[in-house]
Amino acid sequence: MAIIELDQVGVRYGGVQALTDVSFTVEEGSITGLIGPNGAGKTTLIDTLTGMTSYTGSIRYEGEAIDRWAAHKRSRHGLVRSFQSVELFHDLTVRENMQVYADRHGIRNRIRNFRKGAGTDESIEEALDLFGVGWTVDRFPGDLPHGIQRVVSIARALVSRPKVLLLDEPAAGLEAGETRELAEHLRAAVEKLGVTVFLIDHDMDLVLGHCETVHVINFGRWIASGTPQMIREDPAVLQAYLGAPATVPAGSEEGAR
Repeated sequence: MAIIELDQVGVRYGGVQALTDVSFTVEEGSITGLIGPNGAGKTTLIDTLTGMTSYTGSIRYEGEAIDRWAAHKRSRHGLVRSFQSVELFHDLTVRENMQVYADRHGIRNRIRNFRKGAGTDESIEEALDLFGVGWTVDRFPGDLPHGIQRVVSIARALVSRPKVLLLDEPAAGLEAGETRELAEHLRAAVEKLGVTVFLIDHDMDLVLGHCETVHVINFGRWIASGTPQMIREDPAVLQAYLGAPATVPAGSEEGAR
């Protein structure tokens, strides 16, 4: 069952057409990836999902059109985003950072559509433990390696108990081993919390190695969707990344450079 459906979505910034008639679906309970060369429109597409930019076309979430929903309403209904930057307050502990995030999203104040357990100390520790960083809960972010800070910032998004976790380059700055661990933690979040993960990243090991379905856009247009193996062999994808027909080895990051 599709939890997100995009139908002919387009975005224009002045004279620049950032997205043109993009259509695809994200299946509930999946880890789905979006890739494309630099400037393809990947972050813009996430902006449309979160209500951060205006667009043409239509987006449906759990079967309901959300085109008129403001960003805060989408967040309250479980569409939660983690940004490229870490965005942690270094003068607060990790626990306090998680609490501030919960407060900012109206979770601890039990705003409408409150999801049981969200924003509590228990959910904070659960989210951190799920990503293997429970030991950081009373540490200050500035005392942690950058890779750990990034994992904490992703885990923080789970305190709201989202239905869909939108990740913008979650593996940025991570070593290969850290990226593999991140993928395992994301799979655990799907299996234990029922979260759907939609991510964009330049790390082909992460996207092609751990996503069930991968969508590809180039110059703001959809060009392919399929399993990782199908994407590796798709002529349009190879043309977009390499400029000529070629074969991208399994797990290669060549196209991301």
